[in-house]
Amino acid sequence: MSDQSASTPQDPVEQEQPFLSHLFELRDRLLRIVLSILVIFLGLFPFANELYTFLATPLLVHLPAGSTMIATEVASPFLTPFKLALVLSIFAAMPFILYQIWSFIAPGLYAHERRLIVPLLSSSTLLFYLGMAFAYFVVFPLVFGFFTSTTPDGVAMMTDIAKYLDFVLKLFFAFGIAFEVPIVVILLVWTGMTTAESLAAKRPYIIVGAFVIGMLLTPPDVISQTLLALPMWLLFEMGLIASAYFVKLKSESNPDDSSDDEPISAAAPLDTGDDEQTADTELARYEYDESALEAEEEHNR
Repeated sequence: MSDQSASTPQDPVEQEQPFLSHLFELRDRLLRIVLSILVIFLGLFPFANELYTFLATPLLVHLPAGSTMIATEVASPFLTPFKLALVLSIFAAMPFILYQIWSFIAPGLYAHERRLIVPLLSSSTLLFYLGMAFAYFVVFPLVFGFFTSTTPDGVAMMTDIAKYLDFVLKLFFAFGIAFEVPIVVILLVWTGMTTAESLAAKRPYIIVGAFVIGMLLTPPDVISQTLLALPMWLLFEMGLIASAYFVKLKSESNPDDSSDDEPISAAAPLDTGDDEQTADTELARYEYDESALEAEEEHNR
C-alpha cells in the first residue's frame, strides 16, 4: 500500500506552488523597485527647477548676453522639470534595482556564476555613472561651446527647455552605454564566444566601429563623435586586460568536485548506491533473525 502511495504522481496543485511562489517573489521585488523610485522622486521633485538649472548650466554659460532658454509648450515649465526628476530618480535607484534583480535570479545560478555576476553588476553601475559624468563635465561644455560659436549672424539662439532635456538625456544614455564596453568584452570572453587574442587581432575594426557608433549616437559634429569614440576604444583595451583576470577566476572556481557547480536552489545529488545496498542487507538480516526467533518461541510452546 505504501509502495502504491509512493508511486502516485504529485498533485498538480503542489507542482504549481513553486511557479506561483516565484511569481509572488517577482511581484514583491517589482513593488520594492517602484516604491524606491517613488521615494527618491518625492525627495527630488521639490528641487526639480534647481536640478534643471544645474543640468542647463553647460548651455547657459555659452549663450550670448541677453539670450535665454524658452518654453514653447504651455505645460513645459512644469512637465520638463517633472520628467527630469523622474529620470534622475530611476538613475539614482539603479543600484537598488540591480540588487533586486540579482536577489531574484541568484538562487538559480551556479557558484562560479554568482562570484562573477556580483563584481560585474557593481562595475557596470559605476561605469554607467562615470559615462554620465564624463558627458556632463567634458562633452557638454565642448559641444555647446561649438554650437553657440557657429550661430549665424542675426540668429538668436533660444533653446526650448523640453528639446534640451531630450538632447542631454540622449547623450547621457549614449555615454552611459558606451562606458559598458569593458563589461561586454568580459562577458564575450568569459562565455567562450570569443577570446581576448581574437578581439585584439580585430582592434582596427573595433576602432572604426567605435567611430561609427559615435557618429550614430551623438549630434552631427566631430567633437562629440570623437569624445565618444576615444573612450570606447580605451575602455575596450581595459576590457581585454580585465577579461584575462575573469577567465582565470573562472578556471580556478571550477574544481573537479561538482558540488560547487550546482545552483543553490537545488541540492547536489548524492551517490547513495552503496548506502542503499548496505541498508537492504542489514534489513534482510534483521528480518531473518526475527523470523528465526519467532519459530523458536513457537517450538518451545
